[in-house]
Amino acid sequence: MDTAPALAISDITDADVPAIIALWQRCGLTRPWNDPAADIALARRGESSTILVGRAGGAIAASAMVGHDGHRGWVYYVSVDPDHRGRDLGRAIMAAAEDWLRTRGVAKLMLMVRGDNTKVQAFYNQLDYAVQDSVVFSKWLDGREPTPGMK
Repeated sequence: MDTAPALAISDITDADVPAIIALWQRCGLTRPWNDPAADIALARRGESSTILVGRAGGAIAASAMVGHDGHRGWVYYVSVDPDHRGRDLGRAIMAAAEDWLRTRGVAKLMLMVRGDNTKVQAFYNQLDYAVQDSVVFSKWLDGREPTPGMK
């Protein structure tokens, strides 16, 4: 089996949205309190964020939401279709996200991984990411009550 990452990467298009949402759901990235369509629309609104789509053989095989706040870059919804795993596509989509930020002058990339997701933590360790000693706080600004277990 060829393990070279043959991934054509581009920004998301309108036609890609349903397939990207399906990919995120298939990869277990969506949560009831987050609307992936709204997250995609928000990321596409400005010049400081986008969703990168990786295609292998014409089919969507990977994605990453990438953006910056003017100081640090952030990556969310990193996904590789389960049928395409083991071919370094995760490494390729992350390299594309890093390049996207680098070309915009962003020097530091941040990302969050759920504490119990040890497999993904190991992936980022292999890419030379380091655990930061930080506490992440959150607050819903749209009037929602805190999600159980998240306060």
